[in-house]
Amino acid sequence: MDGACKMIRKAMPPNAVDTPVKISYLPGGIGAVAWSSVVSRRRGGADTLVTFSGGSLLNLAQGKYGKAAVSDVRWLAGVGVDYGMIAVRSDAPYTNLRELIDAMRAEPDKITIGVSGTVGSQDWLKVAMIARRAGVDPRNFRFVALEGGGDSFTALQANHVQVISGDASEAASSAKDGKFRVLAVLSEQRLPGALADVPTAREQGFDVVWPIIRGFYMSAQVSDAEYQRWVAVFDRAMATDEFKRQRAAGGLYPFAMTGAPLTDYVRKLVEQYRKQSQELGLVR
Repeated sequence: MDGACKMIRKAMPPNAVDTPVKISYLPGGIGAVAWSSVVSRRRGGADTLVTFSGGSLLNLAQGKYGKAAVSDVRWLAGVGVDYGMIAVRSDAPYTNLRELIDAMRAEPDKITIGVSGTVGSQDWLKVAMIARRAGVDPRNFRFVALEGGGDSFTALQANHVQVISGDASEAASSAKDGKFRVLAVLSEQRLPGALADVPTAREQGFDVVWPIIRGFYMSAQVSDAEYQRWVAVFDRAMATDEFKRQRAAGGLYPFAMTGAPLTDYVRKLVEQYRKQSQELGLVR
């Protein structure tokens, strides 16, 4: 989320806003504190933009934002996307996703999976969805909750865990030294750049796609005129070469959507997450 804010600050076209972009932090609950602050009207004027991620939408779907609804805010812009991935050490005996899942099915207590967050988190769900496609109960697997992508790769390198579920952008930078092997990316098609040779989960027989969008929303109390003004600002910014450079530098892949189309996209994605979470008994 911090990266998305800094990216927009750098890529904002000249004279698009009256004052320099200032970043304020409201940590807690993958955006839950910020959401509550905006919805309760403690914050959230016409010049307040709040960042969100795919993890925010998942928590919204699972009821972790309380009695919240997609319509409680105005969805402004999606500025980039990351994707899930599954990785092992380079000396692991698994060369593809099928071999890993078969090994986990045979001896689920012998392989520990590192994830950011706990049961129900994005990283946990990525593995759970793949397991379900293979006819395996993910509750049989051993998961270890870690603080983030950096800790996951550190734990994998030390062999404290044998598999990690994380984000492609993290893998693209961490896999350069040859210590790790990315078995699958959870995207519709293969990704450009450092992970171009990594097959998708779909290619390997597991129909799981996990996009992790980054974007911004505003208070529902903002006027239509102010909202449309910001939609126009983001449309203009995301059409520039500088924005595309900043997006790539931030490890994100192309995704640019604003206004009503983004609102429809978010609504559908939250509903999809809710159904997936219900299947796994995760919705509060």
